[in-house]
Parts: sequence; structure tokens; C-alpha cells
Amino acid sequence: MSKKKLVVLTGAGISAESGLRTFRDSDGLWEQYPVHEVATPRAWKRDMDLVLRFYNQRRRDILQARPNAAHLGLVQLEDHYDVHIITQNIDDLHERAGSTKVMHLHGEILKMRSEYNPAVTYEIRGDMKRGDLAPDGGQLRPAIVWFEEEVPMMEQAIPLMQEAEVFVLIGTSLVVYPAAGLLHYLRPGVPGYVLDKVIPPVAKSHFTTIEKPAAEGIADLLGFLC
Repeated sequence: MSKKKLVVLTGAGISAESGLRTFRDSDGLWEQYPVHEVATPRAWKRDMDLVLRFYNQRRRDILQARPNAAHLGLVQLEDHYDVHIITQNIDDLHERAGSTKVMHLHGEILKMRSEYNPAVTYEIRGDMKRGDLAPDGGQLRPAIVWFEEEVPMMEQAIPLMQEAEVFVLIGTSLVVYPAAGLLHYLRPGVPGYVLDKVIPPVAKSHFTTIEKPAAEGIADLLGFLC
């Protein structure tokens, strides 16, 4: 018998419990920087060195972080479901926990790409600096979708949501679009579960809710699903 397709949408809340800072929890600041100073194309043009320093530090933080109980719990679900994770996070904690099907909507901090071409990426574990060039001659930048940029992975995420037989939402406030709009592609009647320390208002009337931090509430979620 084939396993049911379970689609999980995760946001910053699941990684916060591994010690990674979020915009959501710091009033729009990330390591004391407003989003428009470090995570937009305009910021890149205005102060490339600041943006590179910022993401170099984020990369160091992520490499030091470890998956938490929520990441590990999602791996357990693969014993029972065909699990597909769509994450808004740029870290690799889902992969390090052992999840096998992970889609990064907003890019990955451990990859870089030419400022000219978003389609070709390269692995990176160290720091990036001004003058590091891709083969096409473009300055290398983080392979991350910044605010004000298109989200090309939406084209792959939408069909996954349409095919979901079970849906789980973890650690996202549903305020960042277009990712928040993915909920509209669920078929009517698909059972859904929301795990977060603060349940998004739009989710309260549609899904079973677990109002706890992700690492704490994952046991409740597994109890519902397994």
C-alpha cells in the first residue's frame, strides 16, 4: 500500500529552537539590522560588504546549530507517510536531521551564485568576500531569495500542496508572501495540523492546533498522525 502524501510547511519558528535568530521574534530586526539593510537587492547594491558580512555570520551560526526535536520528529513521520517538506528557512537543519525530501523556497545559506545568474549554484562553507567571482564573471552572492525578489520555487511548491493528503504547518506566522499563499492550494477537506507557540489567526478555524513551541509540541503532533 502506498503511503499518503504528507506536506509540511515550516518557517523560522522551527529553527529558532536550535538557537537561530528570526526576523519575527526581533521586531523586524535580524542581528540588529533592519531587513531592508541586509536582505534586499537594494541593500546589495548599496553596501555589498555589509550584506556579505551579515550572511557570513549567519552561515557560521547555522553550521554551529544542531537539529532540534521538531526536525527529528519530522524524520520519524517518513516511516508512515510520503513526507515532503517545504521550508521557508535557509538553513540545512531538516537535511541534517535526516529528512529526505526538502524544498527550500527562499534559497540556502550553504550555497552561492553569480549575481548575474540565479540558476547555477555552488556549495560554500566558509566566508564570501568582495571579488569572489563566478565563472561568468559575476560577483558571487548568497543563493538566497531576498525580499523584493521573485520566488522561483513556488512553481514546484504549488503542485505539492495540491497533491497533499495531509498537511502540517510548523513555526510560521503566515505573514510572508508568496509563501503564505500556499495554503490556498490545499484541496478542500484535507486534514491539517498547526504546531506553533503562537497559532496564526488564519489557521485557527481550519486546522487542528497545537499551541506549543515546535520542539515541545512535536510529540503531540506525532500522537495525532502516527
